[in-house]
Amino acid sequence: MRAGWQALKEDFRIIFERDPAARHWLEVLCCYPGFHALLCHRFAHWLHSHQIHFFPRFISHLARFLTGIEIHPGAQIGKGVCIDHGMGVVIGETAIVGDYTLIYQGVTLGGKGKQMGKRHPTVGQHVVVGAGAKVLGNIQIGDHARIGAGSIVLRDVPSHCTAVGVPGRNICRSGTPACPLDHNQMPDAESIAMRVLVDRIEQLEQQLQMLLPDKL
Repeated sequence: MRAGWQALKEDFRIIFERDPAARHWLEVLCCYPGFHALLCHRFAHWLHSHQIHFFPRFISHLARFLTGIEIHPGAQIGKGVCIDHGMGVVIGETAIVGDYTLIYQGVTLGGKGKQMGKRHPTVGQHVVVGAGAKVLGNIQIGDHARIGAGSIVLRDVPSHCTAVGVPGRNICRSGTPACPLDHNQMPDAESIAMRVLVDRIEQLEQQLQMLLPDKL
């Protein structure tokens, strides 16, 4: 239980680091639904880990009613997690969320079917999941990865990579900025794909011109 309180203290502290609108501890304590949802979840998860079934689900249900955020009591949430705004966030039973992950509104960490066992994502540390993103199935999201807003991710995302688009495409590049709030640094997967296609067409045209110089 002590570990849960330490994690909750870190959840509270990280809000001031991640949200420039957070100005006073009383404001965060009373007016941040993401923190309220994590507070309820950590108590519900502790009960769930002690094989108590009804009351953790009931606490989760109340938290959903009050905050608009649904976290199954079985989900494992690391310390320093920040759920910004949070309305519509859903985190499934077997999901694992690493330390210092930043989750925006409308995010789903869900499953893809009715299979038993581990069926929800495992999210690493210092991950950013953009607004409206859907991360589905028993997949791995590496440390310091980013999920673009509105993306649907169905396969693993390596560490320090970005997944964008529908379905999500992985783009790995060096020099990713450390600040998780720099959303303007997200790569454009469609633009990159089009550039690759154009370059390939130009290469093929050059090869054809060399092979058939009189006919082109």
